[in-house]
Amino acid sequence: MRIITIIGARPQFVKAAIVSRYIRLHNDNSSIHIEEKILHTGQHYDYNMSQVFFEQMSIPTPTWHLGCTNDVACMRDAIIPLINGQADYIMVYGDTNSTLAGALAAEACNIPLIHIEAGLRSHNMEMAEEYNRIETDKRSTLLFCPTQTAVNNLRKEGITQGVYHVGDVMYDATLYFAEQAQKTSSILQQLQIVSKQYYLATIHRAQTTDNTEKLANILYAFQQIYHPIILPLHPRTKKVIDNSIVLTKLIQESPKLRIIDSVSYLDMLLLEKHAALILTDSGGVQKEAYFHHTPCITMREETEWVETVEAGWNTIVGTNTNRILQAVQSPQQPQYEITEYGSGNAVINIIKILCQNEY
Repeated sequence: MRIITIIGARPQFVKAAIVSRYIRLHNDNSSIHIEEKILHTGQHYDYNMSQVFFEQMSIPTPTWHLGCTNDVACMRDAIIPLINGQADYIMVYGDTNSTLAGALAAEACNIPLIHIEAGLRSHNMEMAEEYNRIETDKRSTLLFCPTQTAVNNLRKEGITQGVYHVGDVMYDATLYFAEQAQKTSSILQQLQIVSKQYYLATIHRAQTTDNTEKLANILYAFQQIYHPIILPLHPRTKKVIDNSIVLTKLIQESPKLRIIDSVSYLDMLLLEKHAALILTDSGGVQKEAYFHHTPCITMREETEWVETVEAGWNTIVGTNTNRILQAVQSPQQPQYEITEYGSGNAVINIIKILCQNEY
């Protein structure tokens, strides 16, 4: 079985790392050999956003590395001649522009598409990610869903063939790599911070960074939080702040806010695990917060991970300063554990289904 995995952004590197690891383990113990080649679109090209992930997590060296950054058409057109006739499946992850470009290229080459993290919906069509999810799912042959909610979303859209609730690949990755991080990361010592005595924040989503007012509201809230906040600054967010006198001033006048460069995945896992609270606009960080049982405040108006909200681990506040502050001051209490993410066996389930489809 020949699979070409198309990735290009930080969250996809994490998922691909754990799937590739299990593919190698599978090949050592099975008569059905899975040959995986990796195509890196170049969507994330910064060292801390890309190369360090491949190094730390032993992701196989990409067979192809494009330089298309974030343009879907560029990626699609560059991918098509590389994959045409070269694979039995194309595999994509999540909801980035690389995901959609891979789906469009697979469709053009008439190659069956595997979508890992299929069926997620925020129900906000202003998000580019929502469009990417929907269009990728339409073109997928095998749709591997992390939750039953995702399965239900697909059913409502008329997609029922090839749909499987396998559990969450990110949970598999967190279980494995958190153990590695505990052994190798010294980020807490480097930053001279103490477990559960700091908050962790991330701001990167284009919906936030492209709107100066929203970003200013968030930074104004941070200015009024009298607790140390660690903010690994995404390159996109840094560029916006550097180009704004108002945003720069808000940063400078926030004595408890500590800006650091983007960190590796292993360092990020440790920061998430030891934070007293996480404030984020990221989808993946919301979920990782739950995996570590760290309370989370999501600075968006919706989430694709509705289970974390329903179970009381995650609070949705948007970008309103007062709502952010209120959630920090009066955090809600978790109600129950979430079971549908699985028990760390999502990748095993995926590989079993792939092998069954070989016959």
